[in-house]
Amino acid sequence: MTGAARTIGRGRLGAGLVEIDPVPYRDPADAVLELSAAVVPESRRFCPQCDEPVGRGRDGAPGRTAGFCRKCGTPFSFEPKLRAGELVAGQYEVAGCIAHGGMGWIYLARDRNVSDRWVVLKGLLNAGDGDAMAAALAERRFLAEVEHPNIVKIFNFVRHESAGYIVMEYVGGRSLKQILTARREDNGGEPDPLPPTKAIAYMLEVLPALGYLHQLGLLFCDFKIDNVIQTEHSLKLIDLGGVYRLDDPSSAVFGTAGYQAPELVSAGPSVASDLFTVARTLAVLCLDFRGYQSNYRFTLPPLEDVPLFTRYDSLYRFLLTGTAADPDERYQSAEEMADQLYGVLRELVSDQEGHPAPAPSSQFGGPLRSAHERPDWRALPRPQVDSDDPAAGYVATITTADPQQTIAQLNAAPERTVEVELRHAGALIELGEWGAVDQALDAIEASDRWEWRARWYRGLAALAMERPAEARASFATVYHLLPGELAPKLALGMACEGEALFAQAAGWYDIVSRTDPAFTAATFGLARSRLEVGDRAGALAAYDRVPDSSSAYLEAQTARIHRLASHDAARNGAGNLATDELLAAGEILASLPIRGGERARLEAELLEAALALVQRGPIVGDGRRNLLGCRLRERELRLGVERSYRELARWAASSTERIRLVDRANQVRPRTWT
Repeated sequence: MTGAARTIGRGRLGAGLVEIDPVPYRDPADAVLELSAAVVPESRRFCPQCDEPVGRGRDGAPGRTAGFCRKCGTPFSFEPKLRAGELVAGQYEVAGCIAHGGMGWIYLARDRNVSDRWVVLKGLLNAGDGDAMAAALAERRFLAEVEHPNIVKIFNFVRHESAGYIVMEYVGGRSLKQILTARREDNGGEPDPLPPTKAIAYMLEVLPALGYLHQLGLLFCDFKIDNVIQTEHSLKLIDLGGVYRLDDPSSAVFGTAGYQAPELVSAGPSVASDLFTVARTLAVLCLDFRGYQSNYRFTLPPLEDVPLFTRYDSLYRFLLTGTAADPDERYQSAEEMADQLYGVLRELVSDQEGHPAPAPSSQFGGPLRSAHERPDWRALPRPQVDSDDPAAGYVATITTADPQQTIAQLNAAPERTVEVELRHAGALIELGEWGAVDQALDAIEASDRWEWRARWYRGLAALAMERPAEARASFATVYHLLPGELAPKLALGMACEGEALFAQAAGWYDIVSRTDPAFTAATFGLARSRLEVGDRAGALAAYDRVPDSSSAYLEAQTARIHRLASHDAARNGAGNLATDELLAAGEILASLPIRGGERARLEAELLEAALALVQRGPIVGDGRRNLLGCRLRERELRLGVERSYRELARWAASSTERIRLVDRANQVRPRTWT
């Protein structure tokens, strides 16, 4: 994906959108395991050299906790090396074990040289080669320079007997794994995944920390639910033992089955492989992800097998991109991944909480026109200019709306960059120069097959040529790459509507208008599509999504009045329902700042609808209820319609139209005897 990624301010844990209960601080002494509990389950005992199962029981007898691998002869030991009271490096007094990780037991200790503060000791190297261990300790000291609020602080690296240890700050809280385990226990032993909004909020909190490491040329490598702890009000990465330096390809590479990218062993780690682990962790958190370390070690379960995926397609698309087999098809930076994930979160929150979650886009400009009557490709947002493009400044100076002038100025650009070519393609679409559009976009894609904006402009051109099926294919590609953006969903809605796929169109429009009501083109599209599938009530509700602060508010309420006035319930024996809707429309009209001919036209429409209703039969309470000052009786309504048409004639644009309106007023007025 191209363009400089931009981060969005998201505030505290929960991304400012999700409430996450704080985890109480855990007293360090309570974290120490009883000696009898400091045992590694046999199912987790593997040879450190060849990964062969070791230390397994037979015939009812427990397996050995120390010995030699039968396959390769490498010694193994799953027994704690440090005992309570032992002094490590003459400074750290061990309190006991607190957990077991990929490189052995993790210990809690007190730093006797620094105010008896609590620290954590994690084994770094278990080797008899003293020189190799000393070199490894020296090489890892760069981790002490890592400073980020979401990354555990490294205090020291020490050597003790035959092992080396990282000395880290103690973080009182619970790991994401412990949180999931507790949920399972509270659910009677059955899996109970996290709500997806909460799981996403967790990932949004740690992605900046991973991005910080990447900027330093470091890869976390072994990101998973075990290595993230929630404290009272934040998250922390707690295990830097597997951090890999990009400038040192000889470093050991760590990973965990079910999380690590498929190319890790053959091609080594990369930013893309690090981000793969984030997508996998998100899936483990919010799915009942059975088989994620076996059948689905590198893939996702089928869409139709996961209700969460069928409900939130954008979450599914995000995970597909994040775990793509080809590293080049994944997100290329933590910032880019966070931007798209934040968009997915906004969509989910708007659905679950029932309120909008608008935010500026990092990839597209703001919404354009409303496109009230029909889908209009000109209402779709345009991709933002990549600020890193050499011609970005020059392109920004072109403000003319005339496509011919735009092309003339682009031809004078100091350099034919991607931004110049994209703007040129947009101007050609305005002019309907379809052959030239194809040539321009072909050239862009030939130079950069990952340039999604070329695909976007192909979709615009297809819509402009009234080829909605082609447009849908192009916009689907963009949506797959940018599942957190609203613009591709709006475009898919327009394409589906153009193909008469009204139910699908309504689904896309609903997501967009619900998440950000400023996209009024989606609101009007939703109303149109719902009407096409017979959902009149849904169409009326759609108009109310346009906020009164929007420039399209009057347009939306006017459309709602038209729809209320067109109710045919009277023909189906539901006259009172139709009456209620006409009265509601009258109240809406009375509240709108509409004057002159437009107001007279709406009044005539409502009063004529009421007159037609009254003529079909009496209305309950007709003497007490009134519409625009007229009681619901035939004579008064006729007088009201006549008055409206005469007022409307005053605003007629031509004498022919004026005569027609006056004739209509004469036709509808009550008959009189002379």
